[in-house]
Amino acid sequence: MSELTTVARPYAKAAFDFAVEAKAMDNWLAQLAFAAEVAQDETIIGYISGGASVEQAQTLFLNVCGEQVDSQGQNFLKVMAKNERLLVLPQVLEQFIELKAEFEQEVTVDVTSAVEVTAEQKTTLSAALEKRLARKVKLNCFVDVSIVSGLVIKAGDMVIDGSVKGKLNRLATTLQS
Repeated sequence: MSELTTVARPYAKAAFDFAVEAKAMDNWLAQLAFAAEVAQDETIIGYISGGASVEQAQTLFLNVCGEQVDSQGQNFLKVMAKNERLLVLPQVLEQFIELKAEFEQEVTVDVTSAVEVTAEQKTTLSAALEKRLARKVKLNCFVDVSIVSGLVIKAGDMVIDGSVKGKLNRLATTLQS
């Protein structure tokens, strides 16, 4: 997986830089999302990795994408096809989304609680996290009754475990040491 990420990074960076320069971030995001879906189709995967020539793979891929990809997007896909990298489009999309979020000063935060989080709690939590992280926050809320009570908040590599389950696990570890 990390190899695919390494291969995808320069393509994502190039697409992102072009999108910023052209002020077409949402357009490029939509194009990459569509192309990534095409790249995940089993028929396309079989054709591209099944020994088709670069020109055939490029033509097929661009025909399938059709009107969903503009001329700059087609040029981008041609370069990827020429370098036999069409299959890493899903990873390119992931990295493009990360670059976009960083550029727009956004962070996605996963919040897990034992019960459904109310709209008022989401608003309060978003405000507190925006202040702490100095970024716009997008909350993804999940319910997991196994945490008993409290919240587990994950934003990137930061984890705040305020759940009863987490506290009991820390207490057990302390008692065992």
